[in-house]
Amino acid sequence: MSRTEEFQELRPLLFSIAYRILGGVGEAEDAVQETWLRYEATATEPRSVKAYLSTTVTRIAIDVLRSARVRREEYVGEWLPEPLLDDPYEDPQRAAELAESVSMAALLLLERLSPLERAAFVLREVFDFGFPEVAAAVGRSEAACRQLVSRARRHMAAGRPRFEAGREEREELASRFFVALREGDVDGLRGLLAADVSMVGDGGGRAPQLAKAVAGAQNVARLLGSVFPRMARIEVTFEPHELNGQPGAIFYDRDGKVLHTLALDILDGRIQTIRAVINPDKLGHVSPVADAWAIHREVQAGRPS
Repeated sequence: MSRTEEFQELRPLLFSIAYRILGGVGEAEDAVQETWLRYEATATEPRSVKAYLSTTVTRIAIDVLRSARVRREEYVGEWLPEPLLDDPYEDPQRAAELAESVSMAALLLLERLSPLERAAFVLREVFDFGFPEVAAAVGRSEAACRQLVSRARRHMAAGRPRFEAGREEREELASRFFVALREGDVDGLRGLLAADVSMVGDGGGRAPQLAKAVAGAQNVARLLGSVFPRMARIEVTFEPHELNGQPGAIFYDRDGKVLHTLALDILDGRIQTIRAVINPDKLGHVSPVADAWAIHREVQAGRPS
């Protein structure tokens, strides 16, 4: 195969590695593109193209993550990963690990790790790279990488999300949730929520907050049951769509532009967490982005006094 063909064959893997390290679709795509430029420019033919490209994209992602840490510390409000509509990489033998590792809950846990811990954990635990490959990618000895992965495992295990419900059960509960949301059925919504459910929104100071942090089934049900009917009156619609491997939906304005996404964490037959990404900077890869402030003003103007 030509270099272009080799690269294109491995592109899904490279993106999936970069996204899990960075938590951003745009940043991951940029890391993959930079990997191609470096591969295209090198005169040496690598012994293993997969190892070379995986190492390159990992090192680029680590550098980006280190610089991003400062920006995230200064981020306005709650920071959430950019929603991922579809993971391009598939491996039937590691389907469970891949699905769990891309969930928003898992990505937020990965945020607690150092850049090297995060990269080593992703390569070893998610993609099953051998320790020699991990060591080459992160630029540390195998012994050091074993320690990095061990520390990362402990951090992840302490707060690991447990998606015990099967896919069909999750989809059925999510379907009932979105029916109740569409109908503004507060009681129906409350019956699907865990008692300690939390709802968070990521506007990044660039959009009105749907919810910075709302806790408790009654509060969350009342908020959702009151807000969406008002949005529906100005022709805001939504389409259920899997996000980050979990049930969710994409919301659109009357012109079909994306307003925000909503992702659900489901455990023990109840919705445990609802995460809304509203920041327009994180939605451009989904579709053209709506003017969230204009929608907000319309909703407020139509609100009963």
